[in-house]
Amino acid sequence: MKYLSFLLALGCACGLGILISMPIGQIPPIAPLLDPNHGFWQNSYSEDQVAQDQLTLSNLQAEVRVVYDENLIPHIYAQNDLDLYRAQGYITAKHRLWQMEFQTRAAAGRLSEVVGPMALELDRMTRRKGLAFGAEKGIEFLKSEDPETLALVEAYADGVNQYLAQLTDAQLPVEYKLLNYRPEPWSAYKSLLLLKYMSDMLVGDRDLEYTNLRQLLGETKLNRLYPEFPMENDPVIEKERIWDFQALPVSKPDSLGYPNELVSLAPLSQPEDGTGSNNWAVSGKKTKSGHPILANDPHLGLNLPSLWYSMQLTTPKHSVKGATLPGALGIISGFNEHIAWGVTNATKDTRDWYKITFQDETRKAYRYGNEWRPTQLRIEEIKVKGETAFIDTVVYTHYGPVVYDRSFKSDRQDVNFALRWIVHDGNSNEQKTFMLLNSATNHAEYTQALSHYAAPAQNFVFASKSGDIAMRIQGKFPLKWKEQGKFFMDGADPRMEWQGYIPFEHNATTLNPERGFVSSANQHPVDSSYPYYVFDHSYEHYRNRRLNRELAEMNQITVEDMKALQFDSYNLQAAEALPVLLDLLGSHGENTPEGKNYLEELKTWDFYADPSKTGQTLYSIWFNETVESVWRELQDKGVPVIRPNAYQTIALLRESPIDSVFNMEKMEGLQTAHTHVQIGFDSLLIAMKKWKETEGEYGWANYKKTTIQHLVPNFKSFSEANVITGGGAGILNATGSRNGASWRMVVELGPTIQAFGIYPGGQSGNPGSKYYDNFIPIWAKGEYVDFSFKKPEDSKGILFQTTLIPN
Repeated sequence: MKYLSFLLALGCACGLGILISMPIGQIPPIAPLLDPNHGFWQNSYSEDQVAQDQLTLSNLQAEVRVVYDENLIPHIYAQNDLDLYRAQGYITAKHRLWQMEFQTRAAAGRLSEVVGPMALELDRMTRRKGLAFGAEKGIEFLKSEDPETLALVEAYADGVNQYLAQLTDAQLPVEYKLLNYRPEPWSAYKSLLLLKYMSDMLVGDRDLEYTNLRQLLGETKLNRLYPEFPMENDPVIEKERIWDFQALPVSKPDSLGYPNELVSLAPLSQPEDGTGSNNWAVSGKKTKSGHPILANDPHLGLNLPSLWYSMQLTTPKHSVKGATLPGALGIISGFNEHIAWGVTNATKDTRDWYKITFQDETRKAYRYGNEWRPTQLRIEEIKVKGETAFIDTVVYTHYGPVVYDRSFKSDRQDVNFALRWIVHDGNSNEQKTFMLLNSATNHAEYTQALSHYAAPAQNFVFASKSGDIAMRIQGKFPLKWKEQGKFFMDGADPRMEWQGYIPFEHNATTLNPERGFVSSANQHPVDSSYPYYVFDHSYEHYRNRRLNRELAEMNQITVEDMKALQFDSYNLQAAEALPVLLDLLGSHGENTPEGKNYLEELKTWDFYADPSKTGQTLYSIWFNETVESVWRELQDKGVPVIRPNAYQTIALLRESPIDSVFNMEKMEGLQTAHTHVQIGFDSLLIAMKKWKETEGEYGWANYKKTTIQHLVPNFKSFSEANVITGGGAGILNATGSRNGASWRMVVELGPTIQAFGIYPGGQSGNPGSKYYDNFIPIWAKGEYVDFSFKKPEDSKGILFQTTLIPN
């Protein structure tokens, strides 16, 4: 009997051992995860605890010294560029391997390989948008046109792969262990793919929505509700700028025929409304020191590991410091010994859609004028974890890939739309732009660096030690007639083609303007005097005006003033809209004690969106509910549309309160602006009752609940929830619930450069490290870390050093 019991216990133990060594669905094997020698326990460390004095790397020409400061920021000292970028690849992988690899998997449409079928539709959309196709063409361009840059990108990849070769199971980042997969070799292609991924993050288009609005409203009403320029346009390039060039002619064809039907498709993801970025530079004549000061704060999704990774890169020829993108070479936003630069998104429409008419069901040819052009078929094999691979056939036309067709996001057999996008062209060299900026010494070299840049379009701010300040709106912009690309176009009509590109020399730029500053905040790039057609739906109307008013009034400016301006939480939209709402409400809100209290809070609010301010919470709910009421019927038409922006809605409420646009077909009686404001206030009362019952306190920070989320949202323990900080959409400190300043930098370009920076995360990609999120409390309070240059001989503030030895 005892032998039978022993055999039974042995069988159970063996069965349990097998069970915990195997994955169950998407759950990783338990045994390796709990293994004390290789499992997640091995990720509970900080980098200074496992530092190595020396490491051996192949292909180095000389020793490379890496000095980490007290915040784990590496300062790489190399003797040449090949060694520098090889070391950058190695060091970046050492601290951010999982992040850089996961993001490029997302860009390639390969997330299903690691998370299973939940990501299949996302992967299909990504592949149909052609990001990988664009990166492949980018590599071909470097091979044929710029082998020198390709060699540097390949050196970076070699550094990453040498780290991979040394990586043990115990050292594997914890996300690989939890998702049960391993990293794969890096390549130059992946670095280019990462930059294409940034284009996808930052570019939007509303061709689908505007096509439907044109059918629903007619052109007259569409132009009235969606004007291309606001009443108060405060553009990136100052209005006084004289365009001293002869623009290329653009001919608009006669009797154009747009697809004249309502289109029901699933829109592509768009950048979230109200987010964006700020950058500016002030000349020495406006600063206390007499030297230029430059500031930059890109506003993007708040994620962990952080989007940015800080570094100093030094060779005998140049030294540069700032924020890098893990996976890409050089510094993206930063400064060297001569200049500083920063970027914001230049929201210009560089993505258009063409309706494709196929010859037959085989889709091997499509109509173009009087001929049938052959298509190219790209077979996409999407591997799915735990399931058989999914095969998707993507049809390519000369415009680009057919994203929407009978097999994807369409319920009709005759709906086929191809995407025309700058990213697919391949003949640009964004990586070279940043490497040249890293070593540029003056405005001419900054301009030359930008000549290689195509996408995503950016506002590049510039300042130099010599005293120059500048702004350039840089991208590869198609030549368009007025309203071209605003709506879906007929791909069978050759007249719908882009007519070339705006010359680099004609891109909007300014150097040392009389007003003493340059700035951008994602607003209109230019005023109506610019001779080329400019359009986008998502231009900012509030941050830019607040920023320019403050900079115009300021003198004797200091670095501390610029830090304060980056963290400014004044809500200009509320300052303009709240008096309108209160006037239209009349006495409606005073018939309940709660209503009276809320109105009193709103009337005494100073329009600052500080963490404890309840006025910001009340205004946000009331305004959003009012806007929802005004445009509800428009958005209930059963097809994708977009409502007029907040600026235009407020103008209608203020200037035309009895306009017919406020009258609802499905409501009895006659509705005016007063009606919707009252409905919005009633909705506020309901929302606040629910909130107070569940949450209680309704200060702004508690209401918006800023969360810095891990790239895998289900990994909640690796995220930082309910960060106490102010700001919001349309505010200079544009920190919302999931978006905000992903990097803040202020640089004064005096004889000795002063630089300060911060981002919401930490240098480490390891959730078990104290350097994973140690910057968050500093960032949330609007404070900074000293980012000044560290010279090789400096011994102060060193955490540890590592020397990379040639093998």
